[in-house]
Amino acid sequence: MADNVTNPLKRTLPDGIVPEDEVTRTEDRWATIVLSMLGVMMAIIVVTGATHALHPPSNVETIVPTTLHLGGEFAESNLGTAAEPDGSVTLRMIAEQYSFVPNCAQVPVDTPVKLRITSPDVIHGFLLPATNVNTMVVPGFVAEIRTNFSRPGIYDMPCNEFCSYGHHGMWARVKVVPKDQFPDLSPVERTSCAKQ
Repeated sequence: MADNVTNPLKRTLPDGIVPEDEVTRTEDRWATIVLSMLGVMMAIIVVTGATHALHPPSNVETIVPTTLHLGGEFAESNLGTAAEPDGSVTLRMIAEQYSFVPNCAQVPVDTPVKLRITSPDVIHGFLLPATNVNTMVVPGFVAEIRTNFSRPGIYDMPCNEFCSYGHHGMWARVKVVPKDQFPDLSPVERTSCAKQ
């Protein structure tokens, strides 16, 4: 009894009541943990932002949309799938209201594929369901996506950005064929499903 009178901090508390100094210590620990986590997240955001400002994470390549069909990479004779010297293939397409040109492309299975696509008119979307391919196609820019198809099949490719009244009918296909069925292309040849 003498202890309780001389030292009021050592009073016995009822069951379930935690001493005030223990509550304060616990709150201080949690505040330190939360502030540390916020500091780490803020540092990650700053470093990532600075790094990406110096090196953008995507391909930023411009093109003149009104003349892209007249010559160069996106001239009609260059559209479709082309073989590259390193064994990969490049598929070039144009997304325009309300179709993809070519509307069917052929690529070999288990081969690195570089998709390059642009638009002369409005923003379109480019989506290959069940793959890692999903991007916006913006006039004046070239969208570039790299992928690899692990099994043969036909992949439906809808435009997934509303591009006006005919948007619902804007579809194309990518036909993935075994390597032995993919034609041997010279550097100037292109292939699509229509040439079969």
